[in-house]
Amino acid sequence: MKLFVSEGAPGTLSVLAAAGWAQGRTELLISTVGPEECVVPFLTRPKVPALQLDSGNYLFSTSAICRYFFLLSGWEQDDLTNQWLEWEATELQPALSAALYYLVVQGKKGEDVLGLVRRALTHIDHSLSRRSCPFLAGETESVADIVLWGALYPLLQDPAYLPEELGALHSWFQTLSSQEPCQRATETVLKQQGILALRPYLQKQPQSSFLEGRAISNEPEEEELAALSEEEIAMALAAWEKGLGSLPPLRPKQNPVLPVAGERNVLITSALPYVNNVPHLGNIIGCVLSADVFARYSRLRQWNTLYLCGTDEYGTATETKAMEEGLTPQEICDKYHVIHADIYRWFNISFDIFGRTTTPQQTEITQDIFQRLWDRGFVLQDTVEQLRCEHCARFLADRFVEGVCPFCGYEEARGDQCDKCGKLINAIELKKPQCKVCRSCPVVKSSRHLFLDLPKLEDRLEKWLEKTLPGSDWTPNSRFIIRSWLRDGLKPRCITRDLKWGTPVPLKGFEDKVFYVWFDATFGYLSITANYTDQWERWWKNPEQVDLYQFMAKDNVPFHGLVFPCSVLGAEDNYTLVSHLIATEYLNYEDGKFSKSRGVGVFGDMAQDTGIPSDIWRFYLLYIRPEGQDSAFSWTDMLLKNNSELLNNLGNFINRAGMFVSKFFGGYVPEMVLTSNDQRLLAHVALELQHYHQLLEKVRIRDALRSILTISRHGNQYIQVNEPWKRIKGSEADRQRAGTVTGLAVNIAALLAIMLQPYMPTVSSMIAAQLQLPPPACSILPTDFLCTLPAGHQIGTISPLFQKLENEQIESLRQRFGGGQLEESLALKAKVSPKPAIVETVTIARPQQIQVLMDEVTKQGNIVRELKAQKADKNQVAAEVAKLLDLKKQLALAEGKPLETPKGKKKK
Repeated sequence: MKLFVSEGAPGTLSVLAAAGWAQGRTELLISTVGPEECVVPFLTRPKVPALQLDSGNYLFSTSAICRYFFLLSGWEQDDLTNQWLEWEATELQPALSAALYYLVVQGKKGEDVLGLVRRALTHIDHSLSRRSCPFLAGETESVADIVLWGALYPLLQDPAYLPEELGALHSWFQTLSSQEPCQRATETVLKQQGILALRPYLQKQPQSSFLEGRAISNEPEEEELAALSEEEIAMALAAWEKGLGSLPPLRPKQNPVLPVAGERNVLITSALPYVNNVPHLGNIIGCVLSADVFARYSRLRQWNTLYLCGTDEYGTATETKAMEEGLTPQEICDKYHVIHADIYRWFNISFDIFGRTTTPQQTEITQDIFQRLWDRGFVLQDTVEQLRCEHCARFLADRFVEGVCPFCGYEEARGDQCDKCGKLINAIELKKPQCKVCRSCPVVKSSRHLFLDLPKLEDRLEKWLEKTLPGSDWTPNSRFIIRSWLRDGLKPRCITRDLKWGTPVPLKGFEDKVFYVWFDATFGYLSITANYTDQWERWWKNPEQVDLYQFMAKDNVPFHGLVFPCSVLGAEDNYTLVSHLIATEYLNYEDGKFSKSRGVGVFGDMAQDTGIPSDIWRFYLLYIRPEGQDSAFSWTDMLLKNNSELLNNLGNFINRAGMFVSKFFGGYVPEMVLTSNDQRLLAHVALELQHYHQLLEKVRIRDALRSILTISRHGNQYIQVNEPWKRIKGSEADRQRAGTVTGLAVNIAALLAIMLQPYMPTVSSMIAAQLQLPPPACSILPTDFLCTLPAGHQIGTISPLFQKLENEQIESLRQRFGGGQLEESLALKAKVSPKPAIVETVTIARPQQIQVLMDEVTKQGNIVRELKAQKADKNQVAAEVAKLLDLKKQLALAEGKPLETPKGKKKK
């Protein structure tokens, strides 16, 4: 067979991707021709792509060629797939051709382009959402997915044309884009030019007839509500009328939480943060906050849930930090474990356990797994060349070395992994290596080490993945990362290091070495659970009954999806393995990266000092969660989302609904007589609630948040259209209508309270208190929209939920966390200090100096609190308080803040 393609012809993407699915089933010659070359002899106009079959016949429509390739690969046709192919040809292609012509040929942008295809994109999104399947025709890719993906890719590769609210479409597109045949097709067709590669082809095409006669308008199109069947409306009404009585019983609390036979047992971990660093917003959203949302949701679904995390305390990074601060590794761990715990407590992270890895249980479990691997022949010995710093007189562990990545050229690659390309590195492979301690150039010397024989374990891993991945919720990036590792072939990996701070190696001749942290850090989940309960094996050696969800950023995927599974599969002790590996992309800060040393970005301990409540931070981080691609924190966007989505949408609706009950009906929910329009609203809310569940069950956390905001918008629109504040002054029928609208609106507010709980737990509790929600409505998230607040229910006092963020406030915070403006800001503050009575010499402190003082204040504050808790001698307490006040004074001066005159106590 011979496939004719043309550079820049949009249909080429689909046919090349489909050909990838049929690879190995037939011999295929691909020939690139010009866009005006007639390769099909009986057509009057050029047509590519075209497929010449071995019989001499031709196929020359994209869908026909793709269908042929899929049939070769064993795919069976079905009616739904054919329907999608018909829709693509008749509905999507005309609109998409016009959009691409506008964008590439005429240079139009934004809504001029997106408006042409918005209806088609929404249709795809709604179809994916309502079927609750990852692909258009079911659980696996079909020819329809490839044809639509290839058609849409040139446009949707630019995130500006992939609306955030279309979460199902977004996930579908990212999943397909990460598939290897699709990636090869994009590299072939678009090369490095992106959408501009299509320009020569599109310029030769006639202007789309779709554009002719199209009315020009700057008015946005109204958001279309999904079409509802009479059956859906009837089902929504029936569920509503059942009320709280239809909720399942509240499951009793356990302590400790242990798996229960016959129930869904959900074990959730978030990647263990390195103890030596203060986590920034990207660390928080990538691991603990995302996992917290799912853990809270899991508990609301009455699933038996255990959520654990802890600080990763062994390894080079801890030794490095200890050297920098002049402390022992144990002192560093003790100090920063408290800092981490305080930060996560402020962010309202609902751990069942927050532990640490420097425990006897960690040593016992790690050494046991190692011994089982050693006994079964999965550990090798070898002499390796290592970097040794002659100036420091020590072998350099990986994180004591920096240099140029041998794969991508990144100049700040570590000795174990490149943060830019994600590849693991042997330190001696680095170009221009430097010792991080003294900055001298190390030399290569030999040392004997142990290796995990990954090639010998590869078959076991492959079989496990074949059984696990279908039907699981591994994110597309985690699947792609593991596939790329396996495609390149696994290699033995060193599991020991010449360090003191780590888990000792229980093998003769290796007493002076410890296990490499990447080998034993993931065993920390097991040891942390073992510190929580001596029945830890009921969670971690129980794969038949336990569903394990693991949350992390994408750089941690190889350790959780490959190294840990290989280790415990080789140990042959029936360990629980990850069912759902949830990896985010990276969160950047404004236009760059977070950097504590340069004062750039918001770190966990700083968020508390901004005056912005933790729930607002949670909301915004989850709203921009980097699910399918990197995203960026933006102060301006945070202001806009707070003021528009929270204040004007969500807060406005819930406040109005509650105030109408208080003002017009004396604080009691009025009688509701539902009209057909009210019943349709019930069904729309129920459909969005169902969508919310579908998304969270698939751990699409950011997209599920949009469902909450969509329901709130429905509620606001409902109130605006029905105007209860006017009807309450009218006839008896008008007053009754005002009561129905108010009663339905306040019940929507009650539903939003429980839907918000995984995202904004404090705000959720505030709404529950204001509406006086019954206890079951606060603890169980229904799958249907129920009448939670029946007529006669008395609510509490209604007050605003959110505060407006002002431009001046946000600009001040942007300057404070911008790094480059730090010194200028400090000098300015010193100059305009409003209290000149106290004269102090202000010196501009470096960010590192400020951090040291902040650490000292925290340490001294802990000392004072402990003395007070122990009811120590007053003079001793007073002396330590004086030290604390002096440290705070030094910190204030370093930050350029004005000093306040001490306030005396008021006399009673």
